Amino acid sequence: NSPTHLGHRSEQPPPPPPPPQQLESLVRSSEHHSSGSAPVAMGKVHGSLARAGKVRGQTPKVAKQDKKKKPRGRAHKRMQYNRRFVTAVVGFGKKRGPNSSEK
Repeated sequence: NSPTHLGHRSEQPPPPPPPPQQLESLVRSSEHHSSGSAPVAMGKVHGSLARAGKVRGQTPKVAKQDKKKKPRGRAHKRMQYNRRFVTAVVGFGKKRGPNSSEK
């Protein structure tokens, strides 16, 4: 988190829209400077940036758990071979993927 980052919970209401007279003058001035008959409205970003990071900010922090060291090199290749070909169950139907959580 950088020091310029705004807090997650300090949501401020959007500023009130300008009065109709000021809005008309803004439209006229932009029409005066635009070339051709292109529409005046510019592209907008989807969604409000005030709610950016909402879910991550309200998720409770869970400490990382210590894990066993993974084998490297020859031992890792041996583990891959055993996982893919030796202990693999050959059954009917479509083949299961390596990330499948099915039994």
